[in-house]
Amino acid sequence: MAALASANTSQSGPNTAEWYFDTGASSHMTSNAGNFISSRPVLHSPPITIDNGMTMPVTHRASTVIPTSAHPLKLNNILVSPSLVKNLISVCSLTRDNNVSVEFDPFGFSIKDLPTQTVLLRCNSHGDLYPLSLNSSPPEALVTTAPTVDLWHQRLGHPGRCTLQHTLPSLDFVPNKQSTVCDSCQLGKHVRLPFYSSSSVSYIPFQIVHADVWTSPISSFSGFK
Repeated sequence: MAALASANTSQSGPNTAEWYFDTGASSHMTSNAGNFISSRPVLHSPPITIDNGMTMPVTHRASTVIPTSAHPLKLNNILVSPSLVKNLISVCSLTRDNNVSVEFDPFGFSIKDLPTQTVLLRCNSHGDLYPLSLNSSPPEALVTTAPTVDLWHQRLGHPGRCTLQHTLPSLDFVPNKQSTVCDSCQLGKHVRLPFYSSSSVSYIPFQIVHADVWTSPISSFSGFK
């Protein structure tokens, strides 16, 4: 709410390339309708209400994207009000529209893909706010490197290294310098506990059947699953 509270405290317009994250804003906001992928004027739109009760008219609605190393992040339904002096990114709208999470720390923030927890964008903060610049994305958000064996191992369902190289022979694999252990593979290969000694004796075929117990979708002749 700090950024929103100061959104109407200056007479100079904001830099259209600088945006600030605001957890209290319900929508993305800016004062300039230009430099967007799409922008359209609106005649009857509810005004923006800031924390001191003042309202600011909305003249346009726009949309744009934030470039990242993986895929662009959409900023939908940006409210344009000439009275604003800071461009605000609604954290709620950003996470909801892009299926991402935003993690804040004392040094900045990270935007992560929600299903994979991959860092899509990292920005550092040197003041009291969390700024993001669309014109000068941090180097770590733009650097692309050759896929490592570990990365393709995770992407393709954790196959063995020989199988992976046989499946993708045309790729130039770059192994990680440090030897890593895949936790998922370790957990998936845990063996079951040994069977206890049994004195059971069967005299005819199928008198005793050992099988994994599971819920069958098809009922037996006796009505069991």
